Amino acid sequence: MSFATSAPKVAQAVSATFATYCTADFLSNFIQETCRIDKCVPYKLAQSYSYISFTHHRPPSPTSRQHPTQKMDYGLFNKLIGREVDQPFWGTRTQHILGVAGCLAITDHTSQALFQKVFQKELCFAKSPAAFVAHTFLFIFSGVTLYCAGDAAFNPNHKEEDRLSTFKSETYNSYVGSNTAWFEPYVPVAVAKFAGPAAGSSWLGSALLPATLAYSTVKGVGWNDWGNSGLNELEEKLNGVGGVEK
Repeated sequence: MSFATSAPKVAQAVSATFATYCTADFLSNFIQETCRIDKCVPYKLAQSYSYISFTHHRPPSPTSRQHPTQKMDYGLFNKLIGREVDQPFWGTRTQHILGVAGCLAITDHTSQALFQKVFQKELCFAKSPAAFVAHTFLFIFSGVTLYCAGDAAFNPNHKEEDRLSTFKSETYNSYVGSNTAWFEPYVPVAVAKFAGPAAGSSWLGSALLPATLAYSTVKGVGWNDWGNSGLNELEEKLNGVGGVEK
C-alpha cells in the first residue's frame, strides 16, 4: 500500500483514537472509587512491579476519590459553563485532555505498527496477550512522557530553572502510573463475558471504557489526582477548599 493511499487511513484512525482518549480523560475525572485505594489491585500491583522505589512517591490517601462532584477548570471553555477563567490553557484540564490524548494517539498507533512489523501480523490481544500487554505499557508510558516533556519545555507556569527537574519528576510519575494500566486489554474481555460479544467489541466496551478506567488509575496513582489533592488553585477556589497538600 502506497503512502498516498495509507496516509488518509492512518490519519483517520489516529483522529478517532484522539477523540476517544479526550472523552476518556474527561470522563475519568468523574469516576468514584468504591474501594480503599491502598487495597485496589492496580495500586498494589504497581507497587509490586515498579522497579523504582515508592519511598519518594506519596501514595494517595486511602479514602481518596476521583472528582465526581468537584468543579473542574477547563480554561477558556469555563466561559461556556459560567465559570471563572484564570489561565486559558496552560495548567488546566483542557491542556491535559488535549495534550495527553494527542500524544497517546500517536504513540498507540506507532507502537502497534512496530509490533506488527516485528511479529508480521496484526497486534491482537486474543492471539498475542503478552505482546499486547507490553504494547499497552509501552504506548502509555511513552505517550504520557512525551506530554510531560512538552509541558516541562513550554508551560510558562514552570520556572526556567525548574524545567528539567519538572520533567524528571513527571516522568517518574508517568512510570508509576503506567504500571497500573496493565488491566486495560482485559476490560473488553470482561465486558463480553458479562454483557455479550457485541458489547465487548463495541466502541464503548472495547475502547472508551478501558481507556477511561486506565486514565483514572494512571492519574490517580501516578499523580495522586484523587479528590481535593489533584485540584489546581482555581479549582480549589471554585470548590471552596484550600491548603490541600499537593
